[in-house]
Amino acid sequence: MNSSPQKIEDLSSTGDVDGGSLTVEQAIANLESADLGLRFYAAWWLGRFRIGEPAAVTKLIAALEDEADRTPEGGYPLRRNAARALGKLSDRQAVSPLIACLDCSDFYVREAAAQSLEMLGDQVCIPALIKLLVVGLQGEELISEQPDLSQPYEAILEALGTLRATEVIPLVKPFLEHPIELVQYAAARAMYQLTQEPAYGERLVKALAGERLQLRRAVLADLGAIGYLPAADAIAQTLAENSLKLISLKGLLEHQVNYTTPSTLSEGAIKIINLMDSLL
Repeated sequence: MNSSPQKIEDLSSTGDVDGGSLTVEQAIANLESADLGLRFYAAWWLGRFRIGEPAAVTKLIAALEDEADRTPEGGYPLRRNAARALGKLSDRQAVSPLIACLDCSDFYVREAAAQSLEMLGDQVCIPALIKLLVVGLQGEELISEQPDLSQPYEAILEALGTLRATEVIPLVKPFLEHPIELVQYAAARAMYQLTQEPAYGERLVKALAGERLQLRRAVLADLGAIGYLPAADAIAQTLAENSLKLISLKGLLEHQVNYTTPSTLSEGAIKIINLMDSLL
C-alpha cells in the first residue's frame, strides 16, 4: 500500500524477468557498471531472484549510498531498488544501513527502507520508525495540516505492526482517522497486530465493500497479512481479481496452520481451503 501520488514499483514489467539473460556474476558486476541503467536493473534482478550471495549483499548495501543515479527532482532510483532488494535477501547485515536510509531525502528510499526493515524483522529499527511516525503527530493527535505526505506512513505503520511494537499503540491509533484511506487501513492493520482486537479486523472487512478497486485490493493484502480468519467469506466475495483474493486467503491459511498438528487441520484452515478451491 502507498498513499503517495506516484508510487515507484519494482521493475516487474522490465524484460528478462525470467532471469535468463543475466548470470549472478554479471548482475553483481553490473552494480558497479558505468551504465546507470544496468546498475538499476541489476539491483532489481538480485532482489527479484533472491540472490543472497555475500558479494551481492555487500554491493547492494554500498548502493544505498549511491550519488550517481539521481533524478532531476532529487530522487535516488538505484538506492530505492537496492533497499527493496535487501529486504528480500534475509541478511541482517542490511539492517543498520537500511535504518540510515530512513534519513534519506528521497521519500521512496525511506519507504523502501521501512518495507525492507519490516521484512527483515529486527526490532532494533523500531525507534527510527517511531521517529518518522511522530512527524505526523502533535503529541498523540494528528497534526492539523493533514494530509501530511512528508513520510511514508503506510510502510511505517505496517512495519511497526509486523514488528509487534506494542509501545507505539498510542501513536498508531490517531492514524485511524487520517484523511487518506490507505493510511487508515495501514493503521487498522497495525492496531490488530498489536492488540488482536477484532474491531480493527472488522474495520478492514467493512472496507472490502468500498467503491474503489484500488482500495479493495489494498485491504485484501492487509487482511492476508494479519491472517484475520473472520474475513474469509468477505474476501472470497470481494469484487476484485481472484488472484488477489487467493493471495489474501493464502495469508489467512498460513496463520491457521500455526494452530494445527501435522495430522489435522483446524476448521478455519479447512474453510479457507474450500474457499480457495471455489475461486480456482
